[in-house]
Amino acid sequence: MTELKLEDLSIKQKLGMVMVGIIRPTRYENFDEGVEFVLNQIKNHALGAVWILPRLERRDEIMKRIKEAADYPILIMTDAESGLGEHLIGRHNALGMTGSEELAYTFGKVTALTAKKMGYNVLCCPVLDMSNDTEPRGTNNRCMGSDKYQVTKLAAAEAQGLRDGGVLTVGKHYPGVRTNCDSHMAEGYSEVTKEELLDYYLYPYLELMKRDLLDGIMTSHNKLINIDNVYPTSLSKKVIDIIREQGFRGFAVTDALEMMGIKAKFGSERAKGLCVAAGNELILHWESNEKAYKALCECYEEGIITEERLDEAVCRVLEAQHKIFSRTPKFMEISDEDVEKFNRINRDGIYAHVDEGLEIPISREGRHFFAMLVSNETEIADDGKVTVDTFTTGWYFPARITQELEKHFPNSTVRAINQFPTPNQNMRLLHDSLDYEDVIFITSAEAPAYAGSDRLTHRMVALINAMQMTNRISTIVHFGDPFVLEELSHISRIIIGTVSPDSVNAAIEVLAGDNQAKGVLTYDVKFN
Repeated sequence: MTELKLEDLSIKQKLGMVMVGIIRPTRYENFDEGVEFVLNQIKNHALGAVWILPRLERRDEIMKRIKEAADYPILIMTDAESGLGEHLIGRHNALGMTGSEELAYTFGKVTALTAKKMGYNVLCCPVLDMSNDTEPRGTNNRCMGSDKYQVTKLAAAEAQGLRDGGVLTVGKHYPGVRTNCDSHMAEGYSEVTKEELLDYYLYPYLELMKRDLLDGIMTSHNKLINIDNVYPTSLSKKVIDIIREQGFRGFAVTDALEMMGIKAKFGSERAKGLCVAAGNELILHWESNEKAYKALCECYEEGIITEERLDEAVCRVLEAQHKIFSRTPKFMEISDEDVEKFNRINRDGIYAHVDEGLEIPISREGRHFFAMLVSNETEIADDGKVTVDTFTTGWYFPARITQELEKHFPNSTVRAINQFPTPNQNMRLLHDSLDYEDVIFITSAEAPAYAGSDRLTHRMVALINAMQMTNRISTIVHFGDPFVLEELSHISRIIIGTVSPDSVNAAIEVLAGDNQAKGVLTYDVKFN
């Protein structure tokens, strides 16, 4: 393995060093041509990093070919917010809801060791975003909370686990500000000031820097209009310089440049040069690798990227590669104890809030009416049962949930209802539930990319609030963003889990008294 040196690289090689080669899924056109371009760039010492999706078809084959082609420690990157391989936790706040530094460390360690076996050496985590009351509800459940001290404790423990497992850490999404819009869809903005950044949002970054636990940062596409009213963070020298002024010497990689927060306003070609000029060392694109490289070369020829700035960026990429070359993992294998602790994350993160005098579990022998929200694409039979699971996120399976509820509560009934229910569905649910002791709603809300935000539909909120006019609903069991519950009338028993099958089962067990609700609510949710 050879360590590359700046003075030995040509301009063309240097421009390749600030690019992340993307191995996109095979459904994209010219998959094999894209792979060959990446391999040729690597053989020519003209690629700084490569990004491979964990679930990519032919991943092992591509990983093997990349490692065979590289005679230098190229950065091999991916996201790992929820773990990798068979070791996964619920998106996006399962760690935060445990409140446990021990489990956060275990998550980092297990994820790093899994990544190393898969071939990765750089993981884009921990998530260092912060949430507070100034941000819109329904967009901020991707972070570990609003308490800067608690978020820092958990993030530092996770980062230490990642380091002990032998990978580089990339904190995201710098500078940690959640905004009014999903940047996949449009340019979001915030009115926070530099002083607020340093005091609150950047606190986790600065603390991890002090402990040498932050190898890189991923810059977001959010605009901070009181600091730079022209460019979003990933294109803003003013915003990126703030962490540099605090002593950060690691590398900065952009979030994907194909998001509309960048592409719709700045275009994908010119933005690549602007990102490097602003202070990013690596550009993460999502298009043809050859096209991206050509755009970088053109930006250099136009003077958008200066030679001085290019050399600075390449030096930081080479320093990161040197870390890969020299870093020795503290551990080599995942122990049985590690697996046991890792599996506790989904189960220990169940949170419960009940009125004074109430117990968290309900009677297992009682007659309860469960109303389970399902996507509008889900097929529901006349008896309210799900006939075909068509939920696409891979964690919320109505048929399985029904089986678990019927197993724990044999005298009860489970009825599916669409997230946007028809008037007939509402009427039947209202009438049929009268024969039961109480009503329990099973709900969920998450905000995946390109969804913008998530809410319970107005019809669903109207239905729940109408039933609460006569105190019909005793319980709501909810998964995902808890802020959506603020729209509901007072409900005396609330159980909240994260978006994973294990969390769903654990929450049902809490309701049945077979599991304890050990989780903490990391956001300032204002229940009615």
